[in-house]
Amino acid sequence: MSVPQYLRKASLIVGGDQDGLDLSELRFAFQVRRGDLQTPNSADIRVYNLSDDTAARIMQMQPTPEFTRVVLQAGYEGNFGLIFDGSIKQIRHGRESQTDTYIDITAADGDSAYNFSVTALSLAAGATPKDAISSIIQVMASHGVSPGYIPDLSGNPAPRGQVFFGMSRDRLRDLAKDTQCSWSIQDGKVDFIPLTAYKPGDVPVINSQTGMIGLPEQTQNGIRLKCLLNPNIKIGQQVQLDNNSIQQLRYGLGNDRTQAIERANAGKFGTTINTDGMYYVMVANHSGDTRGNDWYTDMICLAINADVPLGLNATPTIGQQYVDSIKRYG
Repeated sequence: MSVPQYLRKASLIVGGDQDGLDLSELRFAFQVRRGDLQTPNSADIRVYNLSDDTAARIMQMQPTPEFTRVVLQAGYEGNFGLIFDGSIKQIRHGRESQTDTYIDITAADGDSAYNFSVTALSLAAGATPKDAISSIIQVMASHGVSPGYIPDLSGNPAPRGQVFFGMSRDRLRDLAKDTQCSWSIQDGKVDFIPLTAYKPGDVPVINSQTGMIGLPEQTQNGIRLKCLLNPNIKIGQQVQLDNNSIQQLRYGLGNDRTQAIERANAGKFGTTINTDGMYYVMVANHSGDTRGNDWYTDMICLAINADVPLGLNATPTIGQQYVDSIKRYG
Protein backbone atom coordinates (compact mmCIF):
# COMPACT_ATOMS: atom_id res chain seq x y z
CA MET A 1 0.00 0.00 0.00
CA SER A 2 1.81 3.10 -1.24
CA VAL A 3 -0.94 5.74 -1.11
CA PRO A 4 -0.77 8.44 1.59
CA GLN A 5 -2.83 7.72 4.70
CA TYR A 6 -4.80 10.93 5.03
CA LEU A 7 -8.17 12.41 4.02
CA ARG A 8 -10.56 9.91 5.53
CA LYS A 9 -13.43 8.69 3.38
CA ALA A 10 -16.51 6.72 4.41
CA SER A 11 -19.83 5.65 2.92
CA LEU A 12 -22.88 4.21 4.70
CA ILE A 13 -25.95 3.08 2.77
CA VAL A 14 -29.02 1.26 4.03
CA GLY A 15 -31.07 -0.43 1.35
CA GLY A 16 -34.19 -2.46 0.68
CA ASP A 17 -36.03 -4.07 -2.19
CA GLN A 18 -36.70 -0.79 -3.98
CA ASP A 19 -34.08 1.84 -3.19
CA GLY A 20 -31.44 2.88 -0.70
CA LEU A 21 -30.77 5.72 1.71
CA ASP A 22 -27.33 7.33 1.79
CA LEU A 23 -26.30 8.31 5.33
CA SER A 24 -22.68 9.12 4.48
CA GLU A 25 -22.88 12.84 5.28
CA LEU A 26 -24.02 12.21 8.85
CA ARG A 27 -21.73 11.37 11.74
CA PHE A 28 -21.54 7.63 12.33
CA ALA A 29 -19.31 5.26 14.27
CA PHE A 30 -18.83 1.56 13.62
CA GLN A 31 -17.35 -1.67 14.94
CA VAL A 32 -16.93 -4.42 12.33
CA ARG A 33 -15.87 -7.92 13.38
CA ARG A 34 -14.50 -10.24 10.69
CA GLY A 35 -12.75 -13.60 10.97
CA ASP A 36 -12.22 -16.92 9.23
CA LEU A 37 -14.61 -18.58 11.68
CA GLN A 38 -17.71 -20.30 10.34
CA THR A 39 -20.02 -18.04 12.36
CA PRO A 40 -21.19 -14.88 10.53
CA ASN A 41 -19.30 -11.60 10.62
CA SER A 42 -21.13 -8.76 12.37
CA ALA A 43 -21.24 -4.98 12.62
CA ASP A 44 -22.55 -2.39 15.07
CA ILE A 45 -23.11 1.04 13.54
CA ARG A 46 -24.29 4.17 15.39
CA VAL A 47 -25.69 7.02 13.27
CA TYR A 48 -26.14 10.39 14.97
CA ASN A 49 -28.83 13.05 14.80
CA LEU A 50 -31.14 11.81 12.07
CA SER A 51 -34.35 13.69 11.46
CA ASP A 52 -37.44 12.17 13.05
CA ASP A 53 -38.86 11.20 9.64
CA THR A 54 -35.65 9.49 8.51
CA ALA A 55 -35.23 7.65 11.82
CA ALA A 56 -38.84 6.48 11.61
CA ARG A 57 -38.30 5.15 8.06
CA ILE A 58 -35.20 3.20 9.06
CA MET A 59 -36.85 1.79 12.19
CA GLN A 60 -40.08 0.81 10.41
CA MET A 61 -40.79 -2.89 10.93
CA GLN A 62 -44.50 -3.20 10.13
CA PRO A 63 -45.96 -4.39 7.85
CA THR A 64 -42.49 -5.05 6.40
CA PRO A 65 -39.14 -3.31 6.96
CA GLU A 66 -38.29 -0.70 4.36
CA PHE A 67 -34.55 -1.21 4.82
CA THR A 68 -33.04 -4.66 5.30
CA ARG A 69 -29.40 -4.32 4.20
CA VAL A 70 -26.45 -2.14 5.15
CA VAL A 71 -23.30 -1.50 3.09
CA LEU A 72 -20.33 0.15 4.79
CA GLN A 73 -17.22 1.38 2.99
CA ALA A 74 -14.31 3.19 4.58
CA GLY A 75 -10.66 4.08 4.14
CA TYR A 76 -8.76 7.01 2.69
CA GLU A 77 -8.72 8.86 -0.61
CA GLY A 78 -6.98 6.41 -2.95
CA ASN A 79 -7.46 3.48 -0.59
CA PHE A 80 -11.21 3.18 -0.12
CA GLY A 81 -13.30 0.02 -0.18
CA LEU A 82 -15.92 -2.29 1.27
CA ILE A 83 -15.51 -3.39 4.88
CA PHE A 84 -19.01 -4.78 5.56
CA ASP A 85 -22.08 -5.89 3.60
CA GLY A 86 -24.84 -7.62 5.52
CA SER A 87 -28.44 -7.85 6.67
CA ILE A 88 -29.93 -5.55 9.29
CA LYS A 89 -30.97 -7.58 12.34
CA GLN A 90 -31.97 -4.89 14.85
CA ILE A 91 -32.36 -1.11 15.02
CA ARG A 92 -32.52 0.80 18.30
CA HIS A 93 -33.13 4.47 19.04
CA GLY A 94 -31.50 6.39 21.86
CA ARG A 95 -30.04 9.64 23.13
CA GLU A 96 -26.46 10.37 24.23
CA SER A 97 -27.15 13.84 25.59
CA GLN A 98 -29.73 16.61 25.52
CA THR A 99 -28.62 17.51 22.00
CA ASP A 100 -27.44 14.23 20.43
CA THR A 101 -29.72 11.38 19.41
CA TYR A 102 -28.76 8.23 17.55
CA ILE A 103 -29.94 4.98 16.02
CA ASP A 104 -27.92 1.79 16.49
CA ILE A 105 -27.86 -0.69 13.61
CA THR A 106 -26.83 -4.27 14.34
CA ALA A 107 -26.12 -6.32 11.22
CA ALA A 108 -24.79 -9.74 10.28
CA ASP A 109 -23.19 -11.12 7.13
CA GLY A 110 -24.79 -14.30 5.79
CA ASP A 111 -26.56 -15.21 9.03
CA SER A 112 -29.79 -16.17 7.24
CA ALA A 113 -27.95 -18.80 5.19
CA TYR A 114 -26.01 -19.92 8.26
CA ASN A 115 -29.06 -20.26 10.53
CA PHE A 116 -31.85 -21.36 8.21
CA SER A 117 -30.50 -23.02 5.04
CA VAL A 118 -31.28 -26.76 4.92
CA THR A 119 -29.71 -29.06 2.35
CA ALA A 120 -31.48 -32.12 0.95
CA LEU A 121 -29.78 -33.35 -2.22
CA SER A 122 -28.06 -36.32 -3.78
CA LEU A 123 -25.04 -36.46 -6.07
CA ALA A 124 -24.27 -39.18 -8.55
CA ALA A 125 -21.18 -41.35 -8.44
CA GLY A 126 -18.13 -39.51 -9.67
CA ALA A 127 -18.92 -36.24 -7.91
CA THR A 128 -15.89 -34.44 -6.45
CA PRO A 129 -15.71 -32.52 -3.15
CA LYS A 130 -15.85 -29.27 -5.14
CA ASP A 131 -19.06 -30.48 -6.83
CA ALA A 132 -20.59 -31.12 -3.41
CA ILE A 133 -19.52 -27.70 -2.08
CA SER A 134 -20.90 -25.91 -5.15
CA SER A 135 -24.21 -27.78 -4.89
CA ILE A 136 -24.68 -26.88 -1.23
CA ILE A 137 -23.83 -23.22 -1.87
CA GLN A 138 -26.43 -23.25 -4.66
CA VAL A 139 -28.99 -24.38 -2.09
CA MET A 140 -27.92 -21.50 0.18
CA ALA A 141 -28.35 -18.98 -2.65
CA SER A 142 -32.02 -18.48 -1.75
CA HIS A 143 -30.76 -17.00 1.54
CA GLY A 144 -28.58 -14.42 -0.16
CA VAL A 145 -25.12 -15.98 -0.45
CA SER A 146 -23.07 -16.98 -3.50
CA PRO A 147 -19.79 -18.80 -4.22
CA GLY A 148 -16.62 -16.95 -3.29
CA TYR A 149 -13.06 -18.26 -3.42
CA ILE A 150 -13.11 -22.04 -3.84
CA PRO A 151 -9.75 -23.56 -4.88
CA ASP A 152 -9.16 -26.73 -6.85
CA LEU A 153 -9.64 -29.26 -4.06
CA SER A 154 -7.83 -32.56 -4.09
CA GLY A 155 -9.81 -35.71 -3.60
CA ASN A 156 -10.94 -38.70 -5.54
CA PRO A 157 -14.37 -38.74 -7.19
CA ALA A 158 -16.97 -40.51 -5.08
CA PRO A 159 -17.15 -44.21 -6.02
CA ARG A 160 -20.93 -44.22 -5.42
CA GLY A 161 -23.78 -41.76 -5.03
CA GLN A 162 -23.85 -39.41 -2.04
CA VAL A 163 -26.72 -37.98 -0.03
CA PHE A 164 -26.44 -34.67 1.84
CA PHE A 165 -29.16 -33.82 4.34
CA GLY A 166 -29.27 -31.40 7.25
CA MET A 167 -28.23 -27.85 7.99
CA SER A 168 -26.15 -26.53 5.12
CA ARG A 169 -23.56 -25.15 7.52
CA ASP A 170 -23.03 -28.64 8.99
CA ARG A 171 -22.53 -30.19 5.58
CA LEU A 172 -20.04 -27.46 4.64
CA ARG A 173 -18.26 -28.02 7.94
CA ASP A 174 -17.94 -31.75 7.14
CA LEU A 175 -16.62 -31.03 3.64
CA ALA A 176 -14.16 -28.44 4.98
CA LYS A 177 -12.82 -31.00 7.44
CA ASP A 178 -12.53 -33.68 4.76
CA THR A 179 -10.68 -31.36 2.38
CA GLN A 180 -8.41 -29.75 5.01
CA CYS A 181 -10.01 -26.31 4.60
CA SER A 182 -11.57 -23.56 6.66
CA TRP A 183 -14.77 -21.96 5.42
CA SER A 184 -16.53 -18.69 6.16
CA ILE A 185 -18.95 -16.18 4.67
CA GLN A 186 -17.33 -12.91 3.62
CA ASP A 187 -19.57 -10.13 2.25
CA GLY A 188 -22.22 -12.61 1.18
CA LYS A 189 -19.78 -15.03 -0.48
CA VAL A 190 -18.76 -18.47 0.78
CA ASP A 191 -14.96 -18.87 0.86
CA PHE A 192 -13.05 -22.14 1.23
CA ILE A 193 -9.38 -21.69 2.08
CA PRO A 194 -7.06 -24.71 2.41
CA LEU A 195 -5.20 -24.95 5.69
CA THR A 196 -2.06 -25.25 3.59
CA ALA A 197 -2.58 -22.01 1.64
CA TYR A 198 -4.24 -18.59 1.51
CA LYS A 199 -6.36 -16.50 -0.86
CA PRO A 200 -4.49 -15.21 -3.91
CA GLY A 201 -4.06 -11.50 -4.54
CA ASP A 202 -1.93 -8.53 -3.58
CA VAL A 203 0.14 -8.77 -0.41
CA PRO A 204 -0.23 -5.63 1.75
CA VAL A 205 2.98 -4.59 3.51
CA ILE A 206 2.25 -3.52 7.08
CA ASN A 207 4.92 -1.33 8.69
CA SER A 208 5.36 2.13 10.18
CA GLN A 209 5.45 3.67 6.70
CA THR A 210 2.10 2.16 5.66
CA GLY A 211 0.05 2.96 8.74
CA MET A 212 1.05 0.48 11.47
CA ILE A 213 0.21 1.74 14.97
CA GLY A 214 2.62 0.67 17.70
CA LEU A 215 4.38 -2.68 17.38
CA PRO A 216 3.06 -6.18 16.60
CA GLU A 217 2.96 -8.55 19.55
CA GLN A 218 3.39 -12.31 19.58
CA THR A 219 0.69 -13.89 21.76
CA GLN A 220 -0.60 -17.38 22.41
CA ASN A 221 -3.42 -16.70 19.93
CA GLY A 222 -1.35 -15.28 17.08
CA ILE A 223 0.47 -12.12 16.04
CA ARG A 224 -1.66 -9.13 17.11
CA LEU A 225 -1.21 -5.74 15.48
CA LYS A 226 -3.05 -2.51 14.72
CA CYS A 227 -2.86 -0.20 11.72
CA LEU A 228 -4.75 2.72 10.24
CA LEU A 229 -8.02 1.52 8.73
CA ASN A 230 -7.22 -0.46 5.61
CA PRO A 231 -10.06 -2.00 3.54
CA ASN A 232 -7.52 -4.03 1.57
CA ILE A 233 -6.98 -6.33 4.56
CA LYS A 234 -9.12 -9.37 3.77
CA ILE A 235 -9.70 -12.55 5.73
CA GLY A 236 -7.63 -15.44 4.44
CA GLN A 237 -5.07 -13.40 2.54
CA GLN A 238 -1.41 -12.98 3.38
CA VAL A 239 0.29 -9.82 4.66
CA GLN A 240 3.96 -9.01 5.07
CA LEU A 241 5.36 -7.84 8.41
CA ASP A 242 8.80 -6.81 9.57
CA ASN A 243 9.85 -9.59 11.93
CA ASN A 244 12.28 -7.26 13.70
CA SER A 245 9.34 -5.18 14.94
CA ILE A 246 7.45 -8.09 16.53
CA GLN A 247 7.53 -8.18 20.32
CA GLN A 248 8.16 -11.81 21.23
CA LEU A 249 6.06 -13.92 23.57
CA ARG A 250 7.33 -14.46 27.11
CA TYR A 251 7.31 -18.15 28.03
CA GLY A 252 6.78 -19.46 31.54
CA LEU A 253 9.52 -20.00 34.10
CA GLY A 254 9.23 -23.78 34.12
CA ASN A 255 12.03 -26.21 33.45
CA ASP A 256 13.57 -26.84 30.03
CA ARG A 257 11.00 -29.52 29.21
CA THR A 258 8.08 -27.21 30.06
CA GLN A 259 9.50 -24.41 27.93
CA ALA A 260 10.07 -26.83 25.05
CA ILE A 261 6.41 -27.87 25.25
CA GLU A 262 5.28 -24.23 25.24
CA ARG A 263 7.40 -23.50 22.17
CA ALA A 264 6.01 -26.59 20.42
CA ASN A 265 2.45 -25.55 21.23
CA ALA A 266 3.17 -22.06 19.92
CA GLY A 267 4.23 -23.63 16.63
CA LYS A 268 1.15 -25.82 16.42
CA PHE A 269 -1.19 -22.90 16.98
CA GLY A 270 0.44 -20.59 14.46
CA THR A 271 1.99 -18.14 16.91
CA THR A 272 5.54 -18.62 15.69
CA ILE A 273 7.40 -15.86 13.85
CA ASN A 274 7.77 -16.72 10.18
CA THR A 275 11.25 -16.39 8.73
CA ASP A 276 10.13 -14.55 5.57
CA GLY A 277 7.62 -12.25 7.28
CA MET A 278 4.53 -13.67 5.58
CA TYR A 279 1.42 -14.09 7.74
CA TYR A 280 -2.15 -15.29 7.24
CA VAL A 281 -4.94 -12.90 8.28
CA MET A 282 -7.25 -14.78 10.66
CA VAL A 283 -9.10 -11.81 12.21
CA ALA A 284 -9.49 -8.26 10.87
CA ASN A 285 -11.71 -5.95 12.95
CA HIS A 286 -12.41 -2.42 11.74
CA SER A 287 -13.41 0.47 14.01
CA GLY A 288 -14.04 4.09 13.14
CA ASP A 289 -15.83 7.33 13.90
CA THR A 290 -16.32 9.89 11.12
CA ARG A 291 -16.10 12.73 13.67
CA GLY A 292 -13.82 11.07 16.19
CA ASN A 293 -10.34 9.62 16.57
CA ASP A 294 -10.96 5.93 15.89
CA TRP A 295 -10.00 4.80 12.39
CA TYR A 296 -8.20 1.51 12.86
CA THR A 297 -7.90 -2.10 11.72
CA ASP A 298 -6.98 -4.65 14.41
CA MET A 299 -5.60 -7.96 13.17
CA ILE A 300 -4.64 -11.38 14.42
CA CYS A 301 -2.31 -13.19 12.05
CA LEU A 302 -0.73 -16.65 11.89
CA ALA A 303 2.63 -17.58 10.49
CA ILE A 304 1.93 -19.07 7.07
CA ASN A 305 4.23 -22.01 7.64
CA ALA A 306 2.83 -22.72 11.11
CA ASP A 307 1.55 -26.15 12.05
CA VAL A 308 -2.20 -26.56 12.10
CA PRO A 309 -3.57 -27.85 15.43
CA LEU A 310 -4.39 -31.55 15.29
CA GLY A 311 -7.95 -30.79 16.28
CA LEU A 312 -8.48 -28.97 12.97
CA ASN A 313 -7.33 -31.86 10.82
CA ALA A 314 -9.73 -34.28 9.20
CA THR A 315 -10.29 -37.35 11.35
CA PRO A 316 -8.48 -40.26 9.70
CA THR A 317 -9.71 -43.84 9.74
CA ILE A 318 -6.47 -45.14 11.23
CA GLY A 319 -6.68 -42.94 14.34
CA GLN A 320 -5.70 -39.34 15.00
CA GLN A 321 -2.63 -40.29 16.97
CA TYR A 322 -0.90 -41.48 13.76
CA VAL A 323 -1.35 -38.25 11.82
CA ASP A 324 1.23 -35.47 11.89
CA SER A 325 0.07 -31.87 11.88
CA ILE A 326 0.25 -30.26 8.45
CA LYS A 327 1.76 -26.97 7.36
CA ARG A 328 -0.38 -23.96 6.47
CA TYR A 329 1.90 -23.33 3.52
CA GLY A 330 4.50 -25.39 1.72
